[in-house]
Amino acid sequence: MRYEDYAASTPPGTRTVVVGGKARRSGLWVDDAAVAAYVARHPEQLIGYLAIDPTQPGWREELRYGHQELGLRGIKIMPMYAGFDPADPEYDDLFGYAEEHGLPLLVHTGTTFVSQAPLEYAMPRHLDWVAIRHPELRMVLAHLSHPFEGECVAVIRKHPHVYADISALHYRPFQLWHSLRLVQDYGVWDKLLFGSDYPFTTVNDSIEGLRRIARVPGIPGLDPLDQDAVEALIHRPALDLLGLA
Repeated sequence: MRYEDYAASTPPGTRTVVVGGKARRSGLWVDDAAVAAYVARHPEQLIGYLAIDPTQPGWREELRYGHQELGLRGIKIMPMYAGFDPADPEYDDLFGYAEEHGLPLLVHTGTTFVSQAPLEYAMPRHLDWVAIRHPELRMVLAHLSHPFEGECVAVIRKHPHVYADISALHYRPFQLWHSLRLVQDYGVWDKLLFGSDYPFTTVNDSIEGLRRIARVPGIPGLDPLDQDAVEALIHRPALDLLGLA
């Protein structure tokens, strides 16, 4: 996809994390070199992540190559699509490397349309164990783990370096409103990060969707969403929090 098309759908000066994905079980595979080459064309605006499927042979070499040779600065994993339990100590080498080298981890959590992807491995509870064993690892649970956002809120509340993003949620307005009400009730607005999931939606559309949800009146007996908190979410310095600034 063309960077110019993406940039036209974002506020000026936006810096963006670019990710691919690897999950042999589900037929998903984007080479890290392709991500690095894309990022290299716009290094002031883009930050690249490598992707790992730890069920596949050679993943340790791919991890070191993507980080040390390609200069990619974070890691994406897709446990549900790749078919592995991230809580299994078998994968601690992956998380230990990320923790040691300060590489933030983006984890796909939540629902899917892929029939062979086990939902159990998308549950946030599995990342609780990862955070317990690797307390300095900065981790982001993608999509607020919808529709399992209750578990997600419980996990991000208890671990100081675990966050969630709200990517690809604004086009399910009731789900997003409900999710943000849970966030508000549990007092974890500061643990939410903005994301778009482009090209499935755009940054500008995601921002407008959040603001539209924030204007919804509260249900009788419940306060509306805190509009200032929604604006703070949109402008939160996520790159600083993840050590990427």
